[in-house]
Amino acid sequence: KRYSWRNKVEQLRIEPISRASANQRAGRCGRVGPGVCIRLYDELDFNNRAPFTDPEVLRSSLASVILRMKSLKLDDIEQFPFVEAPPGRAVADGYHLLQELGAIEMASASGEEADGARTGASFALTRSGQELAKLPVDPRIGRMILAAREQQCLAEMLIIASALSVQDPRDRPMQEREAAEAAHAKFGDDKSEFISFLKLWRWYGEQVQHKASQRKLVALLRQNFLSPIRLREWHDVHTQLAALVGEQGWRVNQTEATYEQLHLALLSGLLGNIGFKSDEGGHYQGAREIRFHIHPGSRLVKKAGRWIVAAELVETTRLYARCVARIEPPWLEKVAAHLIRRNWSDPRWEKKAGQVVANERATLYGLVIYAGRRIHYGRVNPAHARELFIRQALVPGEIDTRLAFVAHNRKLIAGIEKLEHQTRRPDILVDDELIYAFYDRQLPEGISQTATLEKWVAGLDKAAAAQLMLTRDELMRHEAAGVTTDVFPKKVEWQGVSMALDYHFEPGSARDGVTLSVPLFALNQIDPARCEWLVPGMLKEKVHLLLKSLPQKLRRHCVPLPDYAAGFYGRWFDRLGDPQQGLVDAIIADMWDQVQVRPAVGDFKLETLPAHLFMNFRVVDEHGRMLAAGRNLAQLRAEFGKQAQATFQQLAASDTQVAQALAHENLTSWSFGPLPEIMEIKRRGQSVIGYPALVDRGAHCDLDVFDDPDEARKHHRAGLLKLFRLGLREQVKFLEKNLTDLTRISMLYMTLGTQEELRDQIVDCALGQACLAEPWPVDEQQFEARRAEGKGRLGLLAQEVARLAGAVLTEYAAVQRKLPQAKPHATAYADLQAQLGALMPKWFIRDTPYAQLAHFPRYLKAVQARIDKLRADPARDARLVAEMAPLVTQYQRARSALKGAPDPRLDEFRWLLEELRVALFAQELRTPMPVSVKRLMKSWESLQR
Repeated sequence: KRYSWRNKVEQLRIEPISRASANQRAGRCGRVGPGVCIRLYDELDFNNRAPFTDPEVLRSSLASVILRMKSLKLDDIEQFPFVEAPPGRAVADGYHLLQELGAIEMASASGEEADGARTGASFALTRSGQELAKLPVDPRIGRMILAAREQQCLAEMLIIASALSVQDPRDRPMQEREAAEAAHAKFGDDKSEFISFLKLWRWYGEQVQHKASQRKLVALLRQNFLSPIRLREWHDVHTQLAALVGEQGWRVNQTEATYEQLHLALLSGLLGNIGFKSDEGGHYQGAREIRFHIHPGSRLVKKAGRWIVAAELVETTRLYARCVARIEPPWLEKVAAHLIRRNWSDPRWEKKAGQVVANERATLYGLVIYAGRRIHYGRVNPAHARELFIRQALVPGEIDTRLAFVAHNRKLIAGIEKLEHQTRRPDILVDDELIYAFYDRQLPEGISQTATLEKWVAGLDKAAAAQLMLTRDELMRHEAAGVTTDVFPKKVEWQGVSMALDYHFEPGSARDGVTLSVPLFALNQIDPARCEWLVPGMLKEKVHLLLKSLPQKLRRHCVPLPDYAAGFYGRWFDRLGDPQQGLVDAIIADMWDQVQVRPAVGDFKLETLPAHLFMNFRVVDEHGRMLAAGRNLAQLRAEFGKQAQATFQQLAASDTQVAQALAHENLTSWSFGPLPEIMEIKRRGQSVIGYPALVDRGAHCDLDVFDDPDEARKHHRAGLLKLFRLGLREQVKFLEKNLTDLTRISMLYMTLGTQEELRDQIVDCALGQACLAEPWPVDEQQFEARRAEGKGRLGLLAQEVARLAGAVLTEYAAVQRKLPQAKPHATAYADLQAQLGALMPKWFIRDTPYAQLAHFPRYLKAVQARIDKLRADPARDARLVAEMAPLVTQYQRARSALKGAPDPRLDEFRWLLEELRVALFAQELRTPMPVSVKRLMKSWESLQR
């Protein structure tokens, strides 16, 4: 048996005996008569062996020797005159073990040299070491006994310590191993083999007490595969240890110790024998990077936990742990505090905790006991923690406290940051390093927590506390000239609604620029043209870049552009509060006045402008929660327009005065007094503007209020038509029976709808022409005057509409007859079907402005001409379709994004597309204005934003 000071384990190796030992054994032959010694190896092998067996001092741990020499005040082991001195590494190992056990400590500061250079003079016995030297057992076992005194488990520990001091009393004969294991099973424990010793001891005590004779006791022990001699030796050692403990006056516990108490005491002597189960290979990772397995004969070989401790590590065919027990990692923190190495990572400020924290990782002999534990970093590195406290808590104001200087400095910095966002200049606020330097000068050492800061400030007088407050001059590099609430307002008034403006400077961010917070109920009331002007403080930049986007031949009249932009700002400043037109239209008018140049809207390349020069909209509900945000107002209205209208009408219904004004229902004539153009709806001290309108309910009309004037106008027109139809019911009834050629044109309309649907559209169109000339009636007198005026004109107008409808449907029928000729040309055929589907829906007369309806016969003739030319030159048709395709696709996407919301400019573009089809496919039919793909591209660019 040898002790390996390299691996700190016992080794049981088969090795050749020395020559002296062989000769001594040969001497046993011939004691009582002549004998012959037969050696099972040759003479050469014998001569190559060591002359003598290695002395015990070279084969054992030197910890007990060093401890005894220290206690007896002998020379240090390095100077002791051994016949064969042990190697220096073995001596160092002895010192390391005694340090592990807490038996020795550094004697003086001079001992701070490298481990390999330390000598016995560098160490002195501790109080525990002095007590340990009095115990006649291995230092490890002695340390367990000392710890048991502290943990109040001496009774149990004396039993285990004496068991570990003798050979295991349990026999396991090779030929009867299974029977032995079965007999020993009653002593087993599923968590700790140390407890097996306690169970065996109690069983043995009971048998000694109850057995009639020694012979029967011995027989019983052998029957249970127990060695009577070793049990007696165990009992004797226990008696000696108990006597020694009694002499020391140590108190032996009378109540049974807990599992934790007992194993904490065991750990204090076995810290080098702990292990953590590896996820791979089934082995345990031990101290100092060794690997071991639980001995196959152990009851816990398949049940041991993640962390274990072993009584010994013995190397045979492999390194095995014997007598093991489960332990918990937190126990190691209690027992091995002097050996645990800790390191820290990711130090940071935590606002909620109010302190600088770090992640702590603890290891014992290379084994990670815990990792990622959050600890107060100020106890580890006060200087660095203070720096982080200043940089991450005080400088950015990320600290929860009511300290006056923090609130003052935070407010001052926020105000200057707001100036930076408004002016889009990130160079006004001083660098963070200057703010850090300010706090670094003011704060004493050791402050890294909110609590310690508050305690320190509480002890300052008023003058000293005032020194912690920054001034505007200390925080600003330069003044931000011209930044006032006049040019960068905090809010705007829109239709009686006050809406907040927020400024943010972060190029590339969705929030970059100015953001208007729009209450949901006011979404449909936002004027896109007014939003083009942004705020006065941003107008010069936008005008400058708009001018820069013009072609060279146009913008050269305005150079230098910054001066022209400044001049425009001055000329239009008085109108900025309520401009009556969009910004691009205003620039066109201004250029005509100043330089006699009139660019087209399409000449301005809006897509070249940065995003921050377009208003950002944030739609919020009544609680201020954001519903959506973006710069495309039309898209926001398409998504939330109906919800906004419903919210607005709920708001109107809650206003008693408005509710009374709208309380007229089941109207069949103008019997509700004058109808105002707008209504004021009271809301939290503000006046919100609404738009009243008649709403067609089928057999009658009702009054309602809308948030969008266009939506109100659409409903009001339908409501007025219903009232006129009801007021002229005799004339309408006559028309329904006497419309010119109704039967014939109804036959042409059959593919779209019924005769009744066609007739109603013609009558409604005629009613609109007869009675709904601008301005519309607003009271009963005007309504009756229009009704009387329309009564005489209705018949002629109805016949005119019927003739136009007949002409349109005649051309449509001709198209339907020719359309099959285009089927062989799939692309053209699909395009034609899409065009006709958009041009000729069921309600084409009702939904098309009358002035535009007059162009339908020409559009349909152009379709016929295209089909005729398609047969002769399909390649030409395909080329023209490809030229138009981007425009058509862009229009369809934009229309789809609106989700039914009106957009007059998009409607205008739709008719330009129809005129472009005439110009491309049937030039001979002419168009009322010049159109081309290039012109429409320019028009589209002006619509993109």
